[in-house]
Amino acid sequence: MARIAGVNIPTNKRVVIALQYIHGIGAKFAQEIIEKVKLDPARRVNELSDAEVLQIRETIDRDYMVEGDLRRDTAMNIKRLMDLGCYRGLRHRRGLPVRGQRTHTNARTRKGPARPIAGKKK
Repeated sequence: MARIAGVNIPTNKRVVIALQYIHGIGAKFAQEIIEKVKLDPARRVNELSDAEVLQIRETIDRDYMVEGDLRRDTAMNIKRLMDLGCYRGLRHRRGLPVRGQRTHTNARTRKGPARPIAGKKK
């Protein structure tokens, strides 16, 4: 099992797909990494040599922000908005949708499960 950026990537999948298990690497970045390392996209992780895995690991460390650093950066951006007291920061603080969605109905993912209101009848 190959370990890249602190994540055990699955061995029986193609390299392009397996790299997407790392937080911060999607389809586009996975394809870029494969091209930089000059690997065949059809190869599977268990077919890679240790040198190739090391090359992938070095490329990711050098060129991409992934896993812990990316999560920390995102959290700091949200915290900055909350500290500023701007509209987006207030929405984050209250746990409501940030990007203009309606909340009269829907928005249950952000607001959590519906809480019953005592004595309310329609």
